[in-house]
This record gives sequence, C-alpha cells and structure tokens, in this order.
Amino acid sequence: MVEAMLIQPGSTESGGRMRVYGAILRGVLIVIGVMFGSMVQAFDSLRIQVSGEDAALRADLRAASLLVAEFESGETDGREVFGAALADYRALVETLYANGYYSGVVRIRLDGREAADVALLEVPRRVGEVVIRVDPGPPFRFGRVEIGPAPQGTTQELGLPRTGERARSTLIQDAVTAHLSAWRAAGHAKADLASQSVTADHASALLSARVAIDPGPRVRFGQLVIESPSAVRAKRIRRIAGLPEGAVFSPDVLETVAKRLRRSGAFSSVSLREAEALDTENRMDIELSLVDEAPRRFGFGAEIASLEGLELSGFWMHRNLFGGAERFRIEGKASNIGGQSSGLDYVVGARLESPAMLGVDTKVYVLAEFEHLDEPDFQSDQISFGVGAGRIFSDQLQVEAGVSYAYSETDDALGARSFSLASLPAAVTWDRRDNTLDPTAGFYLGAEVTPFLGLNGTASGVRTFLDGRLYRGVGDTDRVVLAARLQVGSLFGAALTETHPDYLFYSGGGGTVRGQPYQSLDIDLGGGGQIGGRSFVGASAELRAKIRGAIGAAVFADFGYVGPESFFDGSGRWHSGAGVGLRYETSLGPIRFDIAAPTGGDTGEGVQLYLGIGQAF
Repeated sequence: MVEAMLIQPGSTESGGRMRVYGAILRGVLIVIGVMFGSMVQAFDSLRIQVSGEDAALRADLRAASLLVAEFESGETDGREVFGAALADYRALVETLYANGYYSGVVRIRLDGREAADVALLEVPRRVGEVVIRVDPGPPFRFGRVEIGPAPQGTTQELGLPRTGERARSTLIQDAVTAHLSAWRAAGHAKADLASQSVTADHASALLSARVAIDPGPRVRFGQLVIESPSAVRAKRIRRIAGLPEGAVFSPDVLETVAKRLRRSGAFSSVSLREAEALDTENRMDIELSLVDEAPRRFGFGAEIASLEGLELSGFWMHRNLFGGAERFRIEGKASNIGGQSSGLDYVVGARLESPAMLGVDTKVYVLAEFEHLDEPDFQSDQISFGVGAGRIFSDQLQVEAGVSYAYSETDDALGARSFSLASLPAAVTWDRRDNTLDPTAGFYLGAEVTPFLGLNGTASGVRTFLDGRLYRGVGDTDRVVLAARLQVGSLFGAALTETHPDYLFYSGGGGTVRGQPYQSLDIDLGGGGQIGGRSFVGASAELRAKIRGAIGAAVFADFGYVGPESFFDGSGRWHSGAGVGLRYETSLGPIRFDIAAPTGGDTGEGVQLYLGIGQAF
C-alpha cells in the first residue's frame, strides 16, 4: 500500500498549475540557453500511446498535456519543448488520479531519451521526436471515505463519494470544498483542513480517504478597510457597500457588498479580501480595493423608419459629481426628423441620482425636463420637475416612486388648452432576461401607475400601463427564439376630452404596430377631429433565428387596439401589421432591419421600413 497525495481544495486546476510550473522551468532554460548558447528548435513529431480501452482517459490526457499544446501551437522552440516535457509528468499523473488510476506509469522520451533523465545543462540542441507513453494500470474504486465534521443541521449530502464508486480524485476535492463552503455559509470564515490521509491499496485497487475539517470559530464582520485611493469619499463608499459590521460572516453578504459597489457605476474594479487575522472577539475586517471608473461618459443612438423619419438620441454623464458617487446625466432626443406623418419632436432633460441616501440599495433623484411634441393629433410644449426615490431589491427587481409637477400648453382637435398637473408616478421593473439587447430566454415585466391631480381647472385621474415580454428558445439551442409581448394601458377618472393628450393612448409605428403609420389608431371625435384613447392593448409575436455567423432573421406580427373607455370593451378599433427582418450581431447589440405592411384595419397602406440597434422588444 502506498500513500497518495490529495490536492488541496480551492487550488487551481491541474492544467493551470502545469502552465505555472512549465513557465518556471522554461525561464530557467532560457537563462541557460543565453549563458551557453544552446538554442534548440521546435520538435517535428509527437506520438501519444495510452494502454487500455479508456477513450475518455486518452482525451483527458491529451487535453492536459503541455507538449500537445506546444506542438499544436507551432510557435515553440526547443527550450519550451523540454520545459513542457518536465511539467507534463505531473500534469499527466494528476489526470490519471482525476480518472481514478493510481498505479499508472508515465514516460516521456525526447529523441529516445527520458526527459526526466536529461540534465538542465545538457539540453539537446534539437528535439526531433517526442513520444509520450502512459500505462494507467487498473482503475481504482472507493473504499471507506470519511470527510467531516459537517455543520450541524446540514441537510445536503455535500457530495461524499460512495463506496464502490470510481475513485476519481476530483470527487474527494469537490466533497472537501463542499464541506468547507458549508462551514463558511454557517459563519465559520476560517474553516480549513485539519488533516488528510489518502491510501491506495494496489492489491485490491481500492482508495480510502480520511479528511478532517477544522471549522474554526464563528466569525463576525469587522470594519470595511479601504486600501486603494478613490475620488469617491470613504464615508460614501462604506454607506454604499453596506457591510453589516458585527453581523455573522456570510459569503453571500460579501457578494452583495461587491454588487452594490459595482452597481453604483463609479468603479471599474471592485475586489474584496478577507483579513488573515481575527481580533479578540473573532471579528474579521474586510479589505477593499477599488479602481475608479472614468468620471465622464457620453453615448448616442439612432433609429430610422421610412414613414416616421429619423430619431437621434444622446447623453452626457458624470459618475461622481460631488464625490459621493452621484450620477448626473443630461440627455436629449429628436425624433420624426423628416417624418411624413408628424412634425419634429424633441426633448432635453437632466437627472441627478445619488445612491444609498435612504439606506443601502436605495437611490434618490431629482430631474427636470422640457419636451416639444408635434404629433399627428396634437402639438404640445411641456416643462416638468420631479423628485423621487428607488429601491433595488435584487439585480432583477426594482421599484421607483416620486412626485412631479408639469405645466403644458397644447393644441389639438379641442383647441388650444393649458394643463397644470401634480403627479405621483410609481414603477416596478422585474427583468429576468438573459440579455437586455438580444434576449433569448427569460421575461420582462414593467408596471407603471401614475395618479395625477389637476390644478387650475385641469381634470384628475390615474394612468396605468403594463408591459410584459416573454422569451423562449425552440429546441436545445438558442438559435431559434420565440418572443412575445403584451402591452395594456388604462386611464381612469378623467374624461377623454379633459385629459392631457400625452396621457392618452395611440397605436401604430415601431413601438406598437409595425407596418402601420405612427400613432395612426386613435378615437374619432367627428368633424375631422381625432384624439387618443383611454384604453390600449398591444400584442406582438416574433420568431427569431440565427442563420449563419452574425446574421439572423425574424418574422413578426403586431396587433393594436385603442378604445374610448377605461377598460377594453370592444367599442374601440383594431389594426395590425406583419413583416420580416434581418439581424446583424454587433458588440452593441443586433442591428435590426425590418420590413412591415398593414394586415388589418384602415389606418395605413404600403410598406414601412425600420432600422435600429437592438431587438424591437
């Protein structure tokens, strides 16, 4: 019987270790080559001979071999060949262990000489042929395996290998790692191995192991120690991070702290490390290293439709305006440039947002905006101001609410009017998409509720809007994706003729029904006058498929309904459109080109073209 070595859990994989060892050996050989001029050339041929019928083992050995990697790269010289050969002994033996072979023999010959027998100062000037021979011996099975103790109340099996199972070393490593992770999750941050004994019985081909875990004390969080300079004030960094000093240690809490700092947008790199030593009360400080993000950023976007014209948007942002990770953003958008159905629309606004003002995972914002709309049914100039707060419950779920005031002067089918409104907008976003610009799985749900109070004779009411999207792959891959969308809107309280036109609903165009003119579906007031509706339903279905490389295609159908009542009751009108499109994947998202035409309703005719970045929904 012989003692076998168990690799410590948490160490890097054998391929990574071998590359480190190989790099060290190659460094030594380079120095020797410089000193003695023994510049050798790359080898010409490589043969791998593995005894037995284990095809998976042969594949794993080939994948683990540095010599194979050097040979296939075609960019090596003789020094690297020799260094890779020396490193391969350990890499291949560890691969045998990982597959359950503990009596294997590995031989590596360079032009007939065993690589391990070649002195460093006698490296040959040229290596022509490399032969790797591996005799794995018999596969081993697990005998008795003991790992513990486990935390009290642990219900999971923690991956303990079963007697008679193939004795793969990775199973022991995984089980030990699972035990240590369970102890850490229970607050024992310094859990470690106390002892280990692994015995291979070659007569019976059995591997037995006994691993003792030292849980260490139950640890509590100490202070957050900031070790790198930052333009963000230390007090604000700690407030954003929200490390719960004095609470029982938890790896999940550490991950949440890192997410909060990354989410602030002020840092390009966030690294948390556990202090080596505990204090007398078993508290452990957390060491934080940060790299600030560039303070300023700008961006732009563009979209064009044959009937609606060109839309241009842009923004400028400062990530740390006052030294507290405050985000200040100025943005603007101009749409319907050259449009056939309406005039030029434009909006410019500014928003200042500060994280962790009301506690961790919160934000507070103030905003101001001016908007000019020249729509098919109305024209409007509006200025608005608002303040609000948001709460981030998770990476997927966020809630935001505020109070705002808006003054608007409009001109529509009912004549020139002015509106003065105070509102309480609230929104919930639940986003489980795998990719926001090109989703292939998951769902998105956005809900908005805006109670508004009319001042100076303006009507009061409540506007609601729901946007749901679902994505499912067809088959075993994401090459074909079915996407569906449902939009529902309602206006309560205010009469149709007393409501600001921007609170009413329309249908048609790229955001609702492609193929139909922009905002072409509305309510007919008679006498040639039109106005938006108090209820809206929009539905879209799209089948997206990747054709080849970065090129994809889509077929879609859209439906829209606008009615005069607050709820869908069939008293309104429907229209629909359908079409096909091409997609070209880029790092910014897919470039989208859609061709659509009306398929129902009397609001439009002809073919419409749409070009933009990102999927339609």
